[in-house]
Amino acid sequence: MHWCRHQPCRGRGPDQDRPVPLVSPPRRRCLHFPEGGGGPVPPPLSTLPRALPAGAVAAAGERSAMAAGLRFDGRVVLVTGAGGGLGRAYALAFAERGASVVVNDLGGDFKGYGKSSSAADKVVNEIRAKGGKAVPNYDSVEDGEKLVKSALEAFGRIDIVINNAGILRDRSFVRISDEDWDIIHRIHLRGSFLVTRAAWNHMKNQKFGRIIMTSSAAGIYGNFGQANYSAAKLGLLGLSNTIAIEGRKYNIHCNTIAPTAGSRLTQTVMPQDLIDAFKPEYVAPLVLWLCHESCMENGSLFEVGAGWIGKLRWERSLGAIVRGKDEPMTPEAVRDKWEKVCDFDNASKPRSIQESISVLNDALSQIESQGSISMNSTSSGSAVSSSLDTTNIVGRELTTKVYTYTHLEPILYALGVGMSTKDPDHLKFLFEGSEEFCCLPSFGVIPAQTSMFDGIPSLPGLNIDLAKMLHGEQYLELYKPLPTSGQLTSVSTIADILDKGSGAVLLIDVNTYCGKDLVCYNQFSLFFVGAGGFGGKRTSEKAKVTVNPPKRLPDAVLSDVTTTDQAALYRLSGDWNPLHVDPSFAALGGFQKPILHGLCTFGFAARNVLKQFANNDVTRFKAIKVRFAKPVIPGQTLQTEMWKEGDRIHFQTKVKETGDIAIAGGYVDITSAIDKPFAREPLKTAGLQSDLVFEEIGRRVKEIGNELVKKVNAIFQWDITKDGKTAMQWTPASSANVLELSRSVRSVGGKQMRESSSIMDCCKISIMDSVKSFLI
Repeated sequence: MHWCRHQPCRGRGPDQDRPVPLVSPPRRRCLHFPEGGGGPVPPPLSTLPRALPAGAVAAAGERSAMAAGLRFDGRVVLVTGAGGGLGRAYALAFAERGASVVVNDLGGDFKGYGKSSSAADKVVNEIRAKGGKAVPNYDSVEDGEKLVKSALEAFGRIDIVINNAGILRDRSFVRISDEDWDIIHRIHLRGSFLVTRAAWNHMKNQKFGRIIMTSSAAGIYGNFGQANYSAAKLGLLGLSNTIAIEGRKYNIHCNTIAPTAGSRLTQTVMPQDLIDAFKPEYVAPLVLWLCHESCMENGSLFEVGAGWIGKLRWERSLGAIVRGKDEPMTPEAVRDKWEKVCDFDNASKPRSIQESISVLNDALSQIESQGSISMNSTSSGSAVSSSLDTTNIVGRELTTKVYTYTHLEPILYALGVGMSTKDPDHLKFLFEGSEEFCCLPSFGVIPAQTSMFDGIPSLPGLNIDLAKMLHGEQYLELYKPLPTSGQLTSVSTIADILDKGSGAVLLIDVNTYCGKDLVCYNQFSLFFVGAGGFGGKRTSEKAKVTVNPPKRLPDAVLSDVTTTDQAALYRLSGDWNPLHVDPSFAALGGFQKPILHGLCTFGFAARNVLKQFANNDVTRFKAIKVRFAKPVIPGQTLQTEMWKEGDRIHFQTKVKETGDIAIAGGYVDITSAIDKPFAREPLKTAGLQSDLVFEEIGRRVKEIGNELVKKVNAIFQWDITKDGKTAMQWTPASSANVLELSRSVRSVGGKQMRESSSIMDCCKISIMDSVKSFLI
């Protein structure tokens, strides 16, 4: 396992094709100082963005924050080690934005010797001179209760704690004394613990708290001569991560920073231009943002310096199983699997202990199911002691289900996948009275999935547990638009079974009929943990495969903010898995919160492609394929990125807040063929003399109908009367760009127009059926 930075934040050096390391080899003295900001010496100025002159980043950060109104009025902030450097920058910045600040500094030297009140007093005087509120505190962080007491006595509360104080006792490993080791841990790690603990109950009672721990690149990566310091700094990260978990329900957030900044201590070993490039003012804006009440970041780690910020996370290889059931684990097995153990292709990025442990549970299931391992195995499938005759399974019909529904189900489904009355074309999907009322194409998965599960657990020779099922991929193909109500019959068949070692993949084909007509076809790819190891094949020619998107910027990007109740709403369409609504059940699956249905995310994406590239014309939607890559938490933002390649629209769906790809390798095939959906019969009348006129109008505006409507900025409806009664209505129908017979009284381009508040005027023209006489 190793650390990886968030990709967009990695820098590149001049004329280099690979990212430049953000730490250089150690010099004779490290950059860390009592005010924070330690670690290996940063990269030379040549690797930094030259477009940022001295002061530009701090000024830009200040302008941006002020524009967004990031104020701290009424908040009380405790900053340790605030007599200079980073701590001073934090204290001044918080005070400038309205916070009351406790400026703590023991006043000793960078090795922890001595004591003085002058450092804290100087910063307090600076704040007060500018009209701010501040009090000094001269205690050691080992007296955490005294620091918090100063805040309570002066301001009556404590909201934010910045654990910044620190000292150095740099020695090579063999020269570190017990005192050097202990004092570093007492100040950095234990001191941060004591100060935070003293503030904890006050934050808990007021249901608000923000805490910053100060780590270092030396703690993350290691650095020569700083074994004591590195151990303490990485310990702070573990402390921070646990506090973040325990404080979440009380609105107490804790994050860790690893800053690089110049100070008075580095003037003898750094040139002035490098000191200027690593000003403390280039770190403070990150700290202020993380501590603001509007920032929801929690339990994260950031490197910061010189106006650059990068978020770090763990990355873990997929690893390898190196023992068999009832067999000892040997060093030879480790050696033989070493390349796979260290292979970071398709690496996972665990974010919680639940995600970390889940892989061990999978490994145990695989070991139990596969028997002994083979030291000469060439694939996961060969490492088994038994085999399964799949001929009794492939082609097996599971069940036939009849799905009876009214217009309610398509409307409920549309709401479940994000359709809103804010959308211009919402009536055709949300109002059963609309002349264009129809089903979203992705609704085709609903009747299909009800037919699958009854026969799966009874498949001969397979150890299948529905509680360990993962939905891997989905394919849907439509042969005609779905009826808005009625009965659909779905027939499920096992198309193939694949052995993935740690589990089995079932390819299930579902054909859905309306009467005798085939309406749609689904292929579900389901992964069953622990059901593999039966000696089967790993691939199938029957599988509908995903396709990677083009390597260029997307042609269109649409975003949808899901609601916190999105999963609760979607499950009403028939997917009752408690994983999506019950926190305790979700925890059993290794999730901190209930997750959104994969098919709900699928529906969001399908709806966006339909809107962007088919003008919400369901007759043009042919097929869709997706692979479910990462879970989504209700409330997160789904970002659908789309690429058009002929009649195929490639897409992927990202979680905007995390950058994770939730749906990968997706595509939608569209067609220009118009296949009329199930709808009411059109109005039929005997031939009228005026038909000739309107047919000619339709012919002439065939190519310019939409543009003509835009220029006129009005909707015309012609009511043709005969014998005093309306015999025919003509309105523009933008789907075909012609004037055509329609029963829609007030529609154009699929948009229903209101009489009082539409963006375009409506004009009704009554015409007697005589070519010579028009009455307006």
